[in-house]
Amino acid sequence: MYEVLEDFAQTNNLRETSPALKLFIGTASILLCVSSHAPFAPLLVAASMSTAVLALAKIPARFYAKLLLVPVSFAAMSIVVVLFITGGGAVLLEVPDLPLAITAGGANLALLLLARVFGGMCSLYFIALTTPMTEIFDILRKLRVPAVLIDLAMLTYRFIFILIEEAGQIYRSQVMRLGYGRFRESVRSFGMLGGALFIRTWESGEALVLAMDARCYDGRLGIAGETRQISAPALAGGLLYLSAVFAVSLSTGGLVIV
Repeated sequence: MYEVLEDFAQTNNLRETSPALKLFIGTASILLCVSSHAPFAPLLVAASMSTAVLALAKIPARFYAKLLLVPVSFAAMSIVVVLFITGGGAVLLEVPDLPLAITAGGANLALLLLARVFGGMCSLYFIALTTPMTEIFDILRKLRVPAVLIDLAMLTYRFIFILIEEAGQIYRSQVMRLGYGRFRESVRSFGMLGGALFIRTWESGEALVLAMDARCYDGRLGIAGETRQISAPALAGGLLYLSAVFAVSLSTGGLVIV
């Protein structure tokens, strides 16, 4: 999935749009979602970000839906708990023979949390699917983020791919040797995979350090950044969109659904 995300970030139709503008719109949308007191603004953000990803960036709808299914599933499990532990307002549903009930206050809070998660994740995926990580690192450098933090983030990002690649190779080798045929064999194979993965990743890290030293590494990693100017129409459209979401958030802050 990580490789696919990066592939789409490199080849989508918004690739040539200024990464600073995309990062600004996505980050501002996330902040508007988490600070909204009603679900209307986060749902508007979710709809607009999804439209941008599907219609403008041309990301496949099926793949995008699979991405959203993961956070929404976790949010749904949390919302079930919120529905029953949050009181206030009229009782909407009672569980027979159990001291559990869904109230209007719990339903409104659960809907708000779900809308915040949905809107925030749509905004995050908008950034991830349209902006390569190298451009994000370059923006962080221009924002005067400490170089050590950027270097750590770059190395961590690099080793994610190493970890996934090594795990895939080991797993495929085990499957070819019928390592997951029975339950006991599956547990044993999984343990061996974890041990071998740790050793191989450690060796890959040492090899990377040797390669960096051989190339006269001086304590800072270079970032191949490409400057793209923000066009006036794009900036005006982004500010207009964020202003509209902010206005909806202010005007619907005291409204409730139930």
